[in-house]
Amino acid sequence: MTRKSRAVQTVPLHVVLVLVGAVMVVPLVYAALSGFKSTAELSRNPFGLPEHWLTGNYTDILGSGDFWRLVGNSTLIAVATTVLVVAVSALAAFSFARFAFRGRELLFTFFTMGLMFPFAVAALPLFLLLRSLDLLDNPLGVILPQAAYALPMTIIILRGFFRQIPGELEEAATLDGCSSFGFFWRVLLPMARPALGTVSVLAVVTSWNNFFLPLLVFTDNTWWTLPIGVQQFQGQYSAEYARVFAYLVLAMVPALAFYSVAERQLVGGLTAGATKG
Repeated sequence: MTRKSRAVQTVPLHVVLVLVGAVMVVPLVYAALSGFKSTAELSRNPFGLPEHWLTGNYTDILGSGDFWRLVGNSTLIAVATTVLVVAVSALAAFSFARFAFRGRELLFTFFTMGLMFPFAVAALPLFLLLRSLDLLDNPLGVILPQAAYALPMTIIILRGFFRQIPGELEEAATLDGCSSFGFFWRVLLPMARPALGTVSVLAVVTSWNNFFLPLLVFTDNTWWTLPIGVQQFQGQYSAEYARVFAYLVLAMVPALAFYSVAERQLVGGLTAGATKG
């Protein structure tokens, strides 16, 4: 097959990729440009470039302490959730991958069943449980359930990666006097950095975008996260469309920036887990 024929065959794929990229990028560009307009101009000229580039919509939000408080709350909850998920899942996945004990597969199946239950099903029981534990209006009331819901997928990913580590490495470490936990800490975790990076990125993004659980737990605006702040801002400035667009763009920037930095780690971890061995 010649180079020209291969290029012709890839044209449909490139067209599909361009269309998918346009579907994702165009709304973001439209929202960003709309934030530089006044509401009157946005109503009069919704699709054109701004006649007068107004930065006030963005600077007013960036100068607001409430916005940065929401960003801080989201960051704290996302980081705490990720640390808890990765720590617990790594230990559980190590046990499922490297130890043979009675009921291992049954217990692992029990963990994977957590993927079958959407959060909405457990909303009412979870609310009652958090209220009985006095965890409402407490960041732990969001961190702990988020971590619990992230455990099944994280354990599945890490277990598959841990099982690909050659057993000879563990035998050599044991002969050198290394305990099981020592092998896990000194050998397995450094080798599993791509997988750990992948599950960390997934946990951060999932926590950052979570709306329903913080809305259920936080009645006091002290601990509101950014998704709740977006909803409240839309309600407060429902008639000022340009300002709302500016707030939406600024709310997306931290997640987009984090994902753009961690994209290589995410893709590298997934491909390493798929091709290892």
